[in-house]
Amino acid sequence: MTLDLSAKIRDVPDFPKEGILFKDVMPLIADPEYFAESIRQLAAWTRPRKPDVILGAEARGFIFGGALAYEIGAGFVPARKPGKLPWQTIEATYDLEYGTDSLQVHSDAITQGARVVVLDDVLATGGTAKAKCELVEELGATVAGVVFLIELTFLNGRDRLSGYDVHSLIKY
Repeated sequence: MTLDLSAKIRDVPDFPKEGILFKDVMPLIADPEYFAESIRQLAAWTRPRKPDVILGAEARGFIFGGALAYEIGAGFVPARKPGKLPWQTIEATYDLEYGTDSLQVHSDAITQGARVVVLDDVLATGGTAKAKCELVEELGATVAGVVFLIELTFLNGRDRLSGYDVHSLIKY
C-alpha cells in the first residue's frame, strides 16, 4: 500500500513572513515509514533516468538527496551557499522575491558527460532548481531530470524549468 505523503506535511501559517503558508516536510522526515516511502517514490521516478549523480541544495535537499542517491546507487553532490565549500567552485545566481541568492558546487564534483538528477524538497518559483540545472550544464553534464517532493503549482515554477523532465510527488 502506498502511503499518502501529504498526510505528513504540516502547514505553518505566516512563515517565514506574514501571508505565506509554509509546507513543513519535517514531520514526514521524522516518520521512518513515511520518509522511506518518499525515498521509494522518488527512486521509482529517478531510477529509469539512470543518473550518475543526484544534486541537492542545502538543507532539506541534502536529506532527501543523500537518501535517494544511496537508494539508487548514485553519487551525491551538494549545492551550497557561497563560502561553504572548501575547494574551487562554480556559482549560479538566481532571483528571489526580494533580491538574489547564489549556489555553488565544487568545480570537479560532476564530470563532463555525467547524467544528473536535480532534486529539491519544494518547487516554488523555480529559481533555485533552474540555478542548479545551470551549474550541471556549465560542468558539461546532462540534466536527466528534476524531481521534487512538493510542487506549489500556483507559483508556476515549472515554467522556469521548461525543456527539462520535471516531476513532483505532491502538488498543491
